[in-house]
Amino acid sequence: MTAEAKYRTLLDEAQRAYQSNARMKTFAPFPDDITPQHVDPLHCPCGDWLAAERGLVSPHYGALQDAIVAAAPHARWRETYKDTAIGDDFLSRFGCYAIIGPDGPYTSEQLRLWIVYMPVHLYYPWHHHPGEEMYMVVSGYAVFRAEGEEDKVLGSGDTCFHKSNQSHAMETLDAPVMCLVAWRNGFDTVPVLS
Repeated sequence: MTAEAKYRTLLDEAQRAYQSNARMKTFAPFPDDITPQHVDPLHCPCGDWLAAERGLVSPHYGALQDAIVAAAPHARWRETYKDTAIGDDFLSRFGCYAIIGPDGPYTSEQLRLWIVYMPVHLYYPWHHHPGEEMYMVVSGYAVFRAEGEEDKVLGSGDTCFHKSNQSHAMETLDAPVMCLVAWRNGFDTVPVLS
């Protein structure tokens, strides 16, 4: 299967999962202005972690999980925190790539959509951004933290909303996690460590 075919499957499965989740649909409609675009792959060590991952289980979104893994070797993995003091362990194990966005195989003016993957025992430190954000857990589980809220352990099908510039963090324990992440505004400002 070509990279383009894998991207198309990924987009179709992402749309199916997104539209089957009431909180995602309430957050923002799935975009109707999607345009394909060329993307040059960028390999990061996190892609190797994902390729070797055997702990992801998705009772709700198995087809999406499979599509994310299949498209991963062709993805342009993000290096959002490359020039920060976040540490080599995080940089090598935290994974994020766009499905819909400037560095993804599709673009839209209405929504950005990424996948986030974290293997076991990884801490994503407190960070913030102007973009309002909704996480939907595809598989596995993690502890989600947000300023002013109680910590939550979320698993497949669960969602977590972050307001504009609300500091938040995430941590995996004895299981990995894979999430679909949507932004509905504030597209031009990348996350900043809090």
